Formats: sequence, C-alpha cells, structure tokens
Amino acid sequence: MPLNKNVLGSRRTFKNLDTPLSIQKILIAGYRKMTPQQKLQRVNELTKAVQQLALARIRKQYGEISEREQQLRLAALWLPRETMIRVFRWDPEQYGY
Repeated sequence: MPLNKNVLGSRRTFKNLDTPLSIQKILIAGYRKMTPQQKLQRVNELTKAVQQLALARIRKQYGEISEREQQLRLAALWLPRETMIRVFRWDPEQYGY
C-alpha cells in the first residue's frame, strides 16, 4: 500500500476535520515532546478505553450474560472469525459479536 506523503512524508500533517488547526498544532507539539514509552502508554490507555466502551455496548445489548460470554463477544470484535472458532469454539456469525 503506497504511503500518503501528506501523512508520512517529510512534512507531516495531521488531518482531522473536526479539530481546529490551532488545536492540532498543540496536539502535535505535545506528541513530539513525549518519550516512546509515554506514547506507548497513551496507546495502551486508549485501547483499554475503546475496549471498555465496547464491553458497555455488549452488556447493554445482551443484558445478563456470563463474564466468559462478555469476553468472547469482546474478543470477536478484534479477532478474525476463523480464530474465534478454532481457539474458542465461538462463531461470531452464529452467536453474535
């Protein structure tokens, strides 16, 4: 897949249509000051937040289900169907995500 020079070229840009350019510049400056460890920590925190939101949706949609079923439905959002079937014997197309 070819790289987009606007995103990954020597003059990087951060395209976010709903954030003013002045705020984007502040964000980019902040990211540049972060150590690699801080960046990884931020990615980890954001990933956990997305998983918590997905889990909240699962709980709301399916109500009182076991912890295992919650985790299977959550995993099915990230893992390929074939992996879910082979490893967990859970077919997301049959049981849901």
